Amino acid sequence: MIFENTRSFAQSLDAQDELRNYRDEFIFPQVNGKQVIYFTGNSLGLQPKRTKSYIDEVMTDWANLAVEGHFYADKPWWDYHERFAVPLSDIVGAKPTEVTVMNTLTVNLHLLMVSFYRPTLKKFKIICEEKAFPSDQYMFQSQIDFHSKTVGFDPKEALVEIKRREGEHNIRLDDVLAKIEEIGEELALVLIGGVNYYTGQVFDMKTITEAGHKQGAYVGWDLAHAAGNIKLKLNDWKVDFAAWCSYKYMNSGPGNASGCFVHEMHHNDSDLPRFAGWWGHNKERRFKMEPQFDPVRGADGWQISNLPILSLAPYLASVEMFAEVGMDKLIAKRDMLTSYLEFILHEIDAALDGAEFEIITPSNPQERACQLSVYLHGQGRELFDYLMKNGVITDWREPNVIRLAPAPFYCSFEDMYEFGQILKQGIQKLA
Repeated sequence: MIFENTRSFAQSLDAQDELRNYRDEFIFPQVNGKQVIYFTGNSLGLQPKRTKSYIDEVMTDWANLAVEGHFYADKPWWDYHERFAVPLSDIVGAKPTEVTVMNTLTVNLHLLMVSFYRPTLKKFKIICEEKAFPSDQYMFQSQIDFHSKTVGFDPKEALVEIKRREGEHNIRLDDVLAKIEEIGEELALVLIGGVNYYTGQVFDMKTITEAGHKQGAYVGWDLAHAAGNIKLKLNDWKVDFAAWCSYKYMNSGPGNASGCFVHEMHHNDSDLPRFAGWWGHNKERRFKMEPQFDPVRGADGWQISNLPILSLAPYLASVEMFAEVGMDKLIAKRDMLTSYLEFILHEIDAALDGAEFEIITPSNPQERACQLSVYLHGQGRELFDYLMKNGVITDWREPNVIRLAPAPFYCSFEDMYEFGQILKQGIQKLA
């Protein structure tokens, strides 16, 4: 399609958008009396209007039934999480038995590493990407420190970061594969963010997973920026495990529950260690209070405690919205929105002599999703502040990057045009 940087063209794209009515399903903040242009769904998604009714239902059941709500609510609490199995499996490309919800993201990655990071003196190294999200970096280091004290390997040698080449913003697939092969039999685990939080780069998870398995390593993925954003096929790719937060593209509310995936090939492995709790115990015998742990056969067997139903209610509201639309339609709109935003940015940059900013997210549509990360050359934090004061809610990352994530559920093509006008005005005003 040949794009145009005009309001009428953007409005024509909105008129053709079959998902346009979903914009009205969300609550937008107001700045200067106007609805904001919201680009931070990669940090916290907007609140769906239907969320309140899901929470109110739980509150009403609690008021009217008290403890009996566990079994006699319209959505009984004791199996509330099972309602996520089908819609979440569709979102991440899994079987319903391979997904569950529990805890929060980093907690779940730690718990999954109990099962999938079991280092020995000869096989102890972890591969991650350079500039992984800080929480992942802290997790890796604490896991390595914990195990090195008992196993005896050198913790300084355990974490291997795949680095960007000099002068490049993104990591090459060839470099990932070469590093996996180089480490070889010493490699215990590959654990990378499926979409890099800083640049928005999407990794080739299928190929990397195959390469890690070839060396006898487990392969897991942090899908914080991938779940609800890209097409995933975790079962087909034979990913060992994965976890994701629900409050970004899945709009479940601040700090809400995490989703987990454990491939079916591990469900009956009795030698696989895990930290156990009663909610992971055989469902049919859970209330018999037996002393011996008998895990549920599936991802639910990694659960530990009974679940926070008031937190799950907004998440359920969101995944049912995903089920209505389906990932294919969301991705089709995502690609069009992102391409139009890219076009707008290039148009503005060209109009300002092409020296103001640089898009560091890959231009190849196969290597990106909702996010475009823009490195500012001519302006700094003051441009970000200008955008925020003028109704563009975006995200600043040091040293000089603004992240823009046009989420397809609620962002419009006219948003992209209007943002371009505000951006241009801001650069000219601050010059």
